Amino acid sequence: MKSTYDVIVVGAGGSGLAAAYSATERGARVLVLEKQPQPGGTTGIAVGSFTSSGTSLQKAAGVEDDPETHASDAGKFPPPEIEGRNSEPMRAFFLREAATTFEWLRGLGLSFVGPSPEPPNQQPRMHNVVPGAKAYIATFQIALARKGASLLCNASVESLLRDGDRVVGVSVNVDGELSEYRATRGVILAAGDYASNAEMIAAHKGEQYRKIDGINPFACGDGQRLASDVGAKMINMDVTYGPELRFVPSSSKPFQQWLPASGPIAKLMGFVAPLLPTRIMRAMIKRLLVTWQHPENSLFDDGAILLNRNGERFVNETSCPDREIALAAQPGKIGYILLDDRLIDRYSAWPNFISTAPDIAYAYVADYQRLRPDVTRAGPTREDVARAAGIDSATVAETVRSFNKYVDGKCEDAFGRTNDQCRLADGRCVLLGPVKAYFTTTEGGAVVTERMEVLDEAGSVIPGLYAVGQNGLSGMILWSHGLHIAWAMTSGRLAGAAAMHGAQPVE
Repeated sequence: MKSTYDVIVVGAGGSGLAAAYSATERGARVLVLEKQPQPGGTTGIAVGSFTSSGTSLQKAAGVEDDPETHASDAGKFPPPEIEGRNSEPMRAFFLREAATTFEWLRGLGLSFVGPSPEPPNQQPRMHNVVPGAKAYIATFQIALARKGASLLCNASVESLLRDGDRVVGVSVNVDGELSEYRATRGVILAAGDYASNAEMIAAHKGEQYRKIDGINPFACGDGQRLASDVGAKMINMDVTYGPELRFVPSSSKPFQQWLPASGPIAKLMGFVAPLLPTRIMRAMIKRLLVTWQHPENSLFDDGAILLNRNGERFVNETSCPDREIALAAQPGKIGYILLDDRLIDRYSAWPNFISTAPDIAYAYVADYQRLRPDVTRAGPTREDVARAAGIDSATVAETVRSFNKYVDGKCEDAFGRTNDQCRLADGRCVLLGPVKAYFTTTEGGAVVTERMEVLDEAGSVIPGLYAVGQNGLSGMILWSHGLHIAWAMTSGRLAGAAAMHGAQPVE
């Protein structure tokens, strides 16, 4: 393998592959470095929504929309204290560019269904890739192979190489041996978030969050570390999406994950999907929904309780993030949600759902019994479901007695719950879990220009260094479905172009 390229991309998730392909469109010799055995990153395990305004699918559906309205709506998703941290100019710029990226992706052969609504968006803007997010990865892999780009996996980037102020390459650990690769045009950081870096989480967010895992166990903040090491200005490093409860992943893959993401069958699916009845598309999406989405907080507001693997309560279940912090300190970091007959009936029909992909699919108790039997135990008594989960039934019974005593007004709740009106009844029961506390993603990254060039603490460009995706969020808060993938693809497209249209190459 040669040692000099025009562009080196650190990370082979969605943003990195998009950046690599964008550079190859302009004639670049590209090397993509991925520390895992295969490409994909967090994009590869996502549902795959791409949220944008002004797309061709919106226009075909008669939807009139614009980026300015979208920017206003995007600010309605986060709580005010988080939205106040947002870089409004950068988010407005991104949303102006997103539709161009969407058409670029369609030009690569990717197919989407939608647009679908997601309140408080005023217009339907969410487009779902067919058959799932791994289609992004497979499509870019094929396109890069055709362009002659190089992809090296099991390659961990240890440091950036510099010549004066300019970044000129990388030092890489490949199978225990260090190698150096040079980039004449630039290095693009695309290594994802730091949700699974306990040290980084503790340092920036607080020691109490150290034990909470990231949903992608390989999201270790490599790009943030590399950027910081060369003096990049980092922003919002304490802002995270989560922690929140999520069901542990199934050992089996939902069918969208094993359907081919490329080739004739994938092309056929892309053609057929927009013609399928809505009920069929919702059924397809529901399979992903029960895999990746989280149980709604309303379960606890309505009277459910959270047990550890010993059958004990340990926290006020209605208090976030105290609930997630406490769960991460329990045995195995896991818990179970207990529903009685009343709650089973309540969460079996609209408008009370266990989890949702807004206005596309809703998952109820029966959906979890059918699609996630590994996290759903149902039975005629609490003792039955406790035994099925390997939890001591006598302890569960005592836990319920104590909770009901509080509900009856005979004592205060040991963990500070208030206003519960309904006892947990004997009889039919469902136990959902294991659940764990996860960070979905982190929002901290380098400050970048509209060309994705990384800035230092003084606000000057670090020559030869670009950052995309979660490495280059530049202060944006992107808290509705589909914005992180839209940014990954958009920033990648822009960075690849900028690296090839920037300063004169270093030879």
